[in-house]
Amino acid sequence: MTDHVRVSDNGAVMEIIWSRAEKRNALSNPMYRAATAALNRACADGTIRAVIVGSDSGNFTSGNDLADFAAAASGGEPPAAWAFIEAIAQFPKPLIAAVPGLAVGVGTTMLLHCDLVFVAHDARLTTPFVNLALAPEAASSLLLPACIGHQRAFAMFALGEALSGDQAAAMGLANAAMPAAAVLGAAREAAGRLAKLAPGAVASTKRLMRQRETILTHMQTEGAVFAERLASAEAMEAFTAFQMKRPADFSQF
Repeated sequence: MTDHVRVSDNGAVMEIIWSRAEKRNALSNPMYRAATAALNRACADGTIRAVIVGSDSGNFTSGNDLADFAAAASGGEPPAAWAFIEAIAQFPKPLIAAVPGLAVGVGTTMLLHCDLVFVAHDARLTTPFVNLALAPEAASSLLLPACIGHQRAFAMFALGEALSGDQAAAMGLANAAMPAAAVLGAAREAAGRLAKLAPGAVASTKRLMRQRETILTHMQTEGAVFAERLASAEAMEAFTAFQMKRPADFSQF
């Protein structure tokens, strides 16, 4: 698996903790596979009543490891992100996020599939897909506008504008904003409360609130567009520019 994801069972609560501080918790293919395996185990294990996704550093995640995306664009291993995104979209038990800081790309879009979200006041949530010549994923082009409105969502997707934790809470993307040191504790407290409730009633409530088939269908549409964008010359220019630490030049397109 990988040392960059710590998975632990604390009674009826599983914790999936990103632990790659030197890369601001950029999510690599091995990290995605480890998290997906943990979610699948939690789904099958009747003793697990809730799952927390968090971080052991000041950042939640800086998003996908662009080295993996660049390799996929050149014909290498396909991104393991897709299986993870499908797992969180279909996860039947309460999923709780603890976001202490930076949440880029999938770091923000995965929150749309969480049932409770606790963020730091000064967390920075961004979805700069267009900056990388890509397109939204994880059904975020459906779910984010539904949550915060079309105009704000478009500004996040196309202009790369950020939301603070306070703004995310005010707009309904998070339950509460608090000091960074408190977010994991808040998630644990909520998970503990959920674990004591009737599991069938909790699962039924979540199932009724989520338009699962609509979300999965939209994810498939996004996935096809994303794959097309990932293989584009525009994306290759964006990845090359990132690796060379220079601005991308899209004037040639």
